[in-house]
Parts: sequence; structure tokens; C-alpha cells
Amino acid sequence: MPKRARSIMFQGTGSGVGKSIVATALCRILARQGYRVAPFKAQNMALNSFVTADGKEMGRAQVFQAEACGIAPEARMNPILLKPTGDCRSQVIVMGEPVDHYSARDYYTHHKEHLSIVRRAFDSLAEDFEIIVMEGAGSPAEINLQATDIVNMNMAEYAASPVIVIGDIDRGGVFAWLKGTWDLVQDRHRDLIKGFLINKFRGDVSLLEPGLRQFSQIVPVPVIGTMPWFDAIDVDQEDGCFVQSSHARVPAGQALRICVVHLPRISNFTDFAPLGFEHDVELVFATDPSEAGRPSCIILPGTKATRQDLEWLRSSGWIDFILEQYRNKVMICGICGGYQMLGTEVRDPDGIEGPAGASCGLGLLPLVTTMSGTKELCQKDAWLLLPPMIKDVVVVKGYEIHMGRTEATGSYTPLGPDMDQSTGAASADLWVWGTYLHGIFANDGFRHGFLDFIRQKQGLETITRRGSWQVHREQQTDALADWMEGCVDMKRLFQIIGIR
Repeated sequence: MPKRARSIMFQGTGSGVGKSIVATALCRILARQGYRVAPFKAQNMALNSFVTADGKEMGRAQVFQAEACGIAPEARMNPILLKPTGDCRSQVIVMGEPVDHYSARDYYTHHKEHLSIVRRAFDSLAEDFEIIVMEGAGSPAEINLQATDIVNMNMAEYAASPVIVIGDIDRGGVFAWLKGTWDLVQDRHRDLIKGFLINKFRGDVSLLEPGLRQFSQIVPVPVIGTMPWFDAIDVDQEDGCFVQSSHARVPAGQALRICVVHLPRISNFTDFAPLGFEHDVELVFATDPSEAGRPSCIILPGTKATRQDLEWLRSSGWIDFILEQYRNKVMICGICGGYQMLGTEVRDPDGIEGPAGASCGLGLLPLVTTMSGTKELCQKDAWLLLPPMIKDVVVVKGYEIHMGRTEATGSYTPLGPDMDQSTGAASADLWVWGTYLHGIFANDGFRHGFLDFIRQKQGLETITRRGSWQVHREQQTDALADWMEGCVDMKRLFQIIGIR
């Protein structure tokens, strides 16, 4: 029988405390030391997702972690993904395939089935790798959810995995959060907790020492690291509430201001991180038109509820603002759901994303989108040629995740040879374009051509661009690993895992 992998699980005192980031850092540390390591999160709730090479959908956090391990992402690393479509409903993705839309109450009626699925996925990974770096969700101290837990302590118990609990000191009250978590986990699980990490510390760590000494007398589990706040490392964020803007690094008047509309149900906002990587770009995520300033380009991102976010755009004044900017020769772009919004109408006769009906789009492209029950999931290589945006044909790699089918109702400019509106479309003057392809800006050639085109139209000089986004990501992941190694008792952590 194959040897079962060792494992370690990072849980947290709440959401957003840094579980994903710390797990990613450890994945890279172990991979650099030659271990065959893989990530695992039994159940993820996020609108940031990715399509694997075999056409399966999974959360982007585990994709980032797989990249840190130096391996291809697979759906078994995130066997259940919940994608909220409203306040009380989510689309449920099981082993990379969309199953149905459930209310929270209905979802928990499938607990036994889902428990079996995530255990099989873990067992499969444990046969193929030496170490599994596991991530919990939310907090294990949510006592109302402990009976149906499949992602925190019950999963750690099944995997016989030691647990490290992470607390966010920047929010305040970190010792109370850690102690409360220790107290509220079930008695049979308390011994699984082998260490604590304090994350997002600012200032002189010596000032924390009295608290650490006192805490060690209260809880019989050590704090094995105090992790400082960082701003200089670019990492993927999992949830839309943590989107980050970036500043340009060129003289005033020479920067491009790219404004991404922060939709209420924004998805795959990591699409735009490569734009913020460019030194002449000021990337802004704006929830209100007043935050847009004087944009060079406005981007409508993906969304899990196109019609609901369209109505929000209308009620919040965004549509009037976008149309005014278009008349002033500001480029308007749309990705996935944002592409659908650029058309004349979005129809949902069967209530796939919410109440059945239809909504008027911005009318900037002659397109009508109809939601259907079949989800498009694929990676795609596309040949793009948008003269004069790009001087030569450029091959881009991306992926599609969408429910709608888009048809043209008038003439448009194709994005490339042998491409039609099912992939994307542009206006004749190229001031409006959209595509279903996620990840398009991660392609250096396309990104450079796109930005140079805007600079040319604004009368700005073209600048030399040599940076590779993929090289940058590798460098930043290594920097993340260095950060963890510099502030965590790694010898103690390796002993907890059982590898030293």
C-alpha cells in the first residue's frame, strides 16, 4: 500500500487572517527543499476561480499554492468550491464540475456526500505526494458549523494533521482571538493544535514579548512566529473585499490610470494584477464613479451575477459615467460578465443567476447574451490581432468560465483571425472591446500592446517594457517564502510536520 503523505493544516481565528498566504509560503519553502508537496482545501468559498488543463474549475488560492509547489493545479486540490450568487445562495462546484445552486440550508443537507468526496480527494493526493499543505476556512470556533464541518478540524482529524492557528494582530485583540479559538474547538480536536502564528504585526516585535510570555502561561501551545506586515510582496488575494490598487512609478502626467469597477459580486479580480505590475500604470478599483478620477481606461470585470450588477451600475451612476467617458475617448473594456454588460441586453429566461428576466446593457457593442444552464469551462489559446493596438498577431493563453451565450446583432470588429463574438468583440474604432478570456493581461505581448495603444491615443510617449509577469510572480513567491523563513521557527514547524 502506498505510503500516506505527511500533512500540516493552517486554520485561522477568522477570514482574511492570512491562511492562504502562509500556506503558499510554506508550499514554496518545502518545494525549494526538494519535497513533493501539494496544497489542499476541502471547501473554498470564493468568486476567484480558474480552469485547469482538463477543463475543471477550482479556487484561485489553491492554483497560486500549486504554482508555489511547482506543479500543475488539479481540482482534487479544491474538491468543493462555493461561488456565491446572492446573499443566501451559491453555485456548488464539486471536483471541478458545476452541480447546482443551493441555499445554505440545502447545501448542508448534502454534508455526508460532500464529506466523502473531500476525503477521497485528500486520499488521492496523499498517495501521490510527500507532504500536503492544508488550509482551513473561516474559523474552527464557529460552533454553529462544527457538526457539519468538512474543511477545518474534522478534516484535520481525518488526515491526522497537526494544526497551526493564525491570528491577525492588525485587527486588534489577537490574544483573545487565539484563546477563544482554543476554548471553542471541540475537546477531541484541541490536541490537534500544535502552534499559533501571529500575522500582520507592525512595529517593534520586542514590545510583544510580555504578551507572548503571559499567553504561554494561559494556553499550553507555543506561538511559533510573529509575522510582520509587508507591502513590498505581490501576492494573490482570494476574496473581492481584499482587492488592492497600485501606484504608478513615473512622473505626474505620464501615468495611465486604469479604473476597474469594483462590482458588488466581482469575480476573478486577479485578472488585473499584471496591469498594476507595469510601472506606468495606476490601477484603481473604484466602487463609486467619484473614485475613478480621470481614467485612461475603464474595465468592467467578471461577476457571478451579471444582471444584478448591471442594475447596480445603473442605480449607482456608473452607466452614465462610463458612457460619458466613452464620448470623451476613454477606452472601455469588459472581461467575461463585463463583456456581457457591454452589449445591448442580457437575458436570463430560466433564472440561472437570479430572478428570470432581462436587463438592458450599456449598448456599446451590438451583442445580446442569453444565460444557459451549460457552463463553459476551458483553457484556450487565441490569436489576437487588434490593429493598431497590436502591430502583429500575438498568441495569448487564457481560460473561460461563463454561463452565457453571446450573439451579435450587428457588425463588430473581431479580436483576431477566425474569431467571433463567442470569444470577444470590439467596436470599429477599438475604443470598446470585450472578451470571455480570463488571464489575458498576464500575456506580456498583449498587455504591452494594449497599454502602448492607450498611450499613443493620449499623446504620451511609448515607453520601453521588458518585464515578464511570470518571472515577477516567481520572484514574488520566493520573496514570500523568504518572509516566512525569516520570522517563523521553521525548525519547530518542521518537527510538527514530522520531517526533521
